[in-house]
Amino acid sequence: MAGFSVSRYAPERSAWAKLAARDSVVRRLDWPLLGSAVALSFVGSLLVWSATRGRDSLTHGDPYYFLFRHALNTGIGLGLMIGTVWLGHRTLRGAVPVLYGISVVLVLAVLTPLGATVNGAHAWILLPGGFSLQPSEFTKITIILGMAMLLAARVDAGDQQHPDHRTVAKALGVAVIPMAIVMLMPDLGSVMVMAVIVLGVLLASGASNRWIFGLLGAGTAGAVAVWQLGVLDDYQIARFAAFANPALDPAGVGYNTNQARIAIGSGGLSGTGLFNGSQTTGQFVPEQQTDFVFTVAGEELGFLGAGLIIVLLGVILWRACRIARETTELYGTVVAAGIIAWFAFQSFENIGMTLGIMPVAGLPLPFVSYGGSSMFAVWVAIGLLQSIRVQRPITA
Repeated sequence: MAGFSVSRYAPERSAWAKLAARDSVVRRLDWPLLGSAVALSFVGSLLVWSATRGRDSLTHGDPYYFLFRHALNTGIGLGLMIGTVWLGHRTLRGAVPVLYGISVVLVLAVLTPLGATVNGAHAWILLPGGFSLQPSEFTKITIILGMAMLLAARVDAGDQQHPDHRTVAKALGVAVIPMAIVMLMPDLGSVMVMAVIVLGVLLASGASNRWIFGLLGAGTAGAVAVWQLGVLDDYQIARFAAFANPALDPAGVGYNTNQARIAIGSGGLSGTGLFNGSQTTGQFVPEQQTDFVFTVAGEELGFLGAGLIIVLLGVILWRACRIARETTELYGTVVAAGIIAWFAFQSFENIGMTLGIMPVAGLPLPFVSYGGSSMFAVWVAIGLLQSIRVQRPITA
């Protein structure tokens, strides 16, 4: 055919190629992982709404105030997840030094006049429009990415089978700097999560067991030193004392935990029904939309509803473990392992403190508790997991 030009049809074929690539990404997403996270956020919206709709001092007279904001936070989180998948964890690997530097600057800013105290923790930066930012939530991500980048660099390049001692020491330095700053706030709950993340990352990287046992010993010694040197605030010491002896001050420092257990215990098997919990509507449990949101589920949805939240969290951890196992690069494995350690410990601590089996540490329940910074961070983590799955070899 005279005058036929291949280039004339190149744009069309390019468009089809892009469409096919997008379709491939969609098909390779881990849908049980995504569906469980969305379901948790939806349940969280209902629980946050129930906990706040009658609290005029918090809602300014608008019963839908927290419901809309929680839904908005979830929507922004989903957008961040999509952006993370689109960029890819390998692309973000090159930006880790910049992201890490920004996170350190932000946690340092909390110690300046820009910082604000919320519920006893000086861990926030107030923003215009009534919004606030908790930099320590994003620091969890940059610690995972920074340590993974260092630990996996020479292994993925084929130069080593396992990270050597010098590499492990550098990776620990990446974690220690922001952890020390966060401890000065003091935000003990976040430091606990970060410590568990470090252990999870090192275990997944194949680092020598001497490092693991050494860190456990150092952590124990550090906890004793922190207690003896008076680094903790009085309210934090009181929380640990109340955990050790629940009958110590039931009307004071032990009030939150006692009311939480009453709320959960009153729910029975199927609960009192959404919006019908006497402990919730009576506003007996403080911070019920954030740290103690699980008590709303226990009271109003009962054992079955609260159990469903635990099952959904379990599905997320199961799918994350599968992603970590199936990837062929150490970097992806270590990133996934850090996220698993983060989600597992934070979920256990949050639910455990409402049941009285863990000390109150001020940690939100992933995807469920109200809070923009926490919601954004966990959805970025889901995006990293999805990226690791999408970019793994098809034969894996």
